[in-house]
Order: sequence, then structure tokens, then C-alpha cells
Amino acid sequence: MTSELPLLPLDRLTEAAEYLKILAHPHRLRIVEMLLHNRYTVGELAEACGIPSNIASGHLRLMQRCGLLAPHRDGRNVYYTITEPCLAQFMQCIRHRFGVS
Repeated sequence: MTSELPLLPLDRLTEAAEYLKILAHPHRLRIVEMLLHNRYTVGELAEACGIPSNIASGHLRLMQRCGLLAPHRDGRNVYYTITEPCLAQFMQCIRHRFGVS
């Protein structure tokens, strides 16, 4: 019966699971939530999450390596922006599921 369903190959599901593991952290979700609305520096994101800048930098590096966001230099500041368009729908699903639309 499953051979009739258009299932994703297991290796792609493994990739998807790794992607979801990257997002499965409240500070990373907050960072994504913020970056979907504007660009921010490490310090601004750290302050919004209530964490030290070095911890925020680690979260940003991890998400950058995964291709979710990218840094952009503007003078002396480095701002981060979302590069993965699916994140807007992903966060909308989370907001819908957990009571804020």
C-alpha cells in the first residue's frame, strides 16, 4: 500500500530531521521569529533572547552553516537575515499550533 504513496526517500527525511534538530531550540526559534521581520546584529538578538552574545553567536553560526540565514556587513555592524524562504511558513505553523496567529 505504501508503494502507491508519494513518499520522500529516507535519505531526504534524514536531512529533514537534521534540519528540524537545528531549529529545535527556543532561542533559535526566537532568532528566526525576529529575523523574519527585520535584520538584527548578534548583540540585538542576544539581548532579545536574554543570553550572552557568545551564545547567540553560536546559535547564529549553526543556523548559518545549515543555510537558514546569512550575515551582511553594513559598516562596522554585521546583520543577519533569513535565507530560507520556508521558515516563514514554518513559524506560521508554530504560531498557529501554539495559540498566536
